[in-house]
Amino acid sequence: MLTLKTTLKTATSGTLGSVLKPTLFAVLMWAASAAGAVPIPGTPVPITLQTFVLMTAALTLGWRRATAGTVLYLGLGAAGLPVFSGGGSTLSLIGPSGGFLFGFVPSVMLTAVLAGTANRAITSLRTKHDMHPALAGAARFIACFMACAFGFLIAGYGFGAAFQSTVTGMPLGITAASTLVFVPGDLIKIAVASLLALPVLASADSAR
Repeated sequence: MLTLKTTLKTATSGTLGSVLKPTLFAVLMWAASAAGAVPIPGTPVPITLQTFVLMTAALTLGWRRATAGTVLYLGLGAAGLPVFSGGGSTLSLIGPSGGFLFGFVPSVMLTAVLAGTANRAITSLRTKHDMHPALAGAARFIACFMACAFGFLIAGYGFGAAFQSTVTGMPLGITAASTLVFVPGDLIKIAVASLLALPVLASADSAR
């Protein structure tokens, strides 16, 4: 009976987490958008806190939940709710910045998969070779940082620049170059998101 109750409790908790966490993530994405945007001369894409929320979710929720939350957020906007930057909704998805919105999905998935794979490898090394916690933490930070860099600075920027070039008719080289203005700010976001993810990853490591 106790085993059955424990199993049911675990299953219920897992189901609720699978629903609530992506939903909360989508709400946080809207809140980050509603907090305001900083326009950048030379590009129709503003600076917002959305990518920071995406990075943190990708590093801590796993690829399934983070992707589900991202798709839910985009779906709300596609349905006409003003959840995008500047109160935008459906039309934002087909505008110059639409590629960056659609690019959220591959960015989150790639980041989460890379970070998750690296974290499992670090956990295995720590278990087998008694890796010092500080060294494991440093390795996780580097892994998270690199995962975000590949997911957002390469995949995300590339997807967004290609889409923007298609929509506006501007040469791809110009739209790609215009994204470079976001790099310094995104590097800071990546560093902070990676630091915030460390306690979550360490806790998951201890639970194994």
